[in-house]
Formats: sequence, C-alpha cells, structure tokens
Amino acid sequence: MSDNELGTFLRTCREAVTPAEVGLPTGPRRRTPGLRRSEVATLAGVSVEYLARLEQGRDRHPSPQVMGALADALRLSLEERFHLSRLEKEKSGDPCCPTASVPSQAVRPTVRALIDRLEPAPAVLFNRLSDVLAYTSGYERIVGPIGLLDAERPNLIRFLFTDERARAAYPEWDGVADEQVASLRAGSMLTDPHTEGFADELTVMAGAPFTDRMGVVPRSPRLSGVERMTHPEIGEVRLAYETLTLPDADGQRLVVHLPADDASSAALDRLNGRRPGGLRAVTG
Repeated sequence: MSDNELGTFLRTCREAVTPAEVGLPTGPRRRTPGLRRSEVATLAGVSVEYLARLEQGRDRHPSPQVMGALADALRLSLEERFHLSRLEKEKSGDPCCPTASVPSQAVRPTVRALIDRLEPAPAVLFNRLSDVLAYTSGYERIVGPIGLLDAERPNLIRFLFTDERARAAYPEWDGVADEQVASLRAGSMLTDPHTEGFADELTVMAGAPFTDRMGVVPRSPRLSGVERMTHPEIGEVRLAYETLTLPDADGQRLVVHLPADDASSAALDRLNGRRPGGLRAVTG
C-alpha cells in the first residue's frame, strides 16, 4: 500500500469536485481536472503551500480543524469524512489506531443466533479480510454450487481473484471486485500486517487484476446495492444487499441479500424449496 494515501485521497477528492459545485466560475483555460489547489486552499482557509505539503506527503500531522475545513471545501460525504479521519489518525500515529490484531474467526453466540433467524435469506458474516465465518443455508444454496465455499477457510476476495469460476458466477465481476477491494482497504489499518500479508499473497496469485485495484485511490465501499449472480440451477438472479457492521467485533460485517425483482424471488423460492412468496422481492 502507498505510504501517502492521505495525500493521494485529498488530491483525488479535489480533482473530483467541479468549480460549479462550490460556486466558482468555470473558465475555458483550466488545465487541471476539478479544483485548483489555490481554490481549495481559499475555501478551506489554509495556504496553498500547506495544501501542497499535505498532498505530497510532506506534512502528515494536520489538525482536526484543518481536516474539517478541507472536508467542507471538498464537499465530502459522511463516509468519505470517516475515511479521511482514519487516514489522518494512522499517519499521525494516533494511539486510537493500535497495531492490528489477528483477524477474528470467532462468532459471538448472539450473532450466530441472529444469522439463524434470517433464514431463508442468503446472509453471510465476514471478518475484515473477507473470510467467511458463518452463513445461512440460504446463502450456502446460492454460493455453494459456484465454488465459493470449497476451500477449508473460504474467503470471498481470494475466490473472486483466484478461482476462474468467479467470473462466470458474477456477470459484473469487475464491479464486484472493485467493491471487495474497497472493503478490504476500508476495513483495515494501513499498518495492518495481516492485510499486508493477504495483499502480498494475492499479488502473487492474482497479478494485475488485484494489484491494479490496490494501486488506485482508496474509497469507501458501497454498503448496499444490487448484485447479479449466475447460478447453475436457477440461472441469473439479482440480489439486493445491505451491509451491517457489528460493534466490538474486530471489523466483522453481516451482509444480507434479498431478491431485487419478482423473477429472482421466484428463483430463490425454487432453490429453497419454499412456496412462492417465501422471499419477497425488494424493489424501489
């Protein structure tokens, strides 16, 4: 991972904001995408030189006030602000970001009971490296036939990048891969040796499809959306998903899927051997 992700993130956010979005005129002779450094510096009340040092990684100890002003100037979303704060704390050596622990494989009894209550919906619990920790039988019927659970310790990211069956199972593989790498980077500290080791493994095993994604500017993953999957028994289904981050659980997240249309609802009912309407489609 880059040792200047804070600066790279600031620069990329600056280049993504148009002058019109912050009330500035758009001139015909702009040579940079988005906003100029001078424009962001003026909006945030800092000097151009200081903003340049931050973007270039020459100053890694900005105050919370400066970070807040830059977030306002760049029109960052709540998730982007959280990500900016995480990057700043890790680079400044904030004690709230200690050396990372080994990714937990344990599942709290209450969480396991909650997963059981979600049947027959496809639901799965991941740790911060996307190891599969627990799942409903509805999830097993969806991903078992595509090979995701074949490994002794199943891992969604490793499956996506190293198993040729993944590209057939996910028609929009590129988008799914983008989101999973974003989740990996957002869920771990930059200094996490476990994430570094996992990334090194996939760099060797998967090559450019993985390393190219690790090389781009980090961003927050989408916590909800719709995924398309192709199942060997029921064909293509569209699954709406919601991601719930568990408190005090070492970065564990619970992902729950529901059919995104009536055809997918009927297909899942057939797969689960349930009467029609067992899993109603979520639309809108």
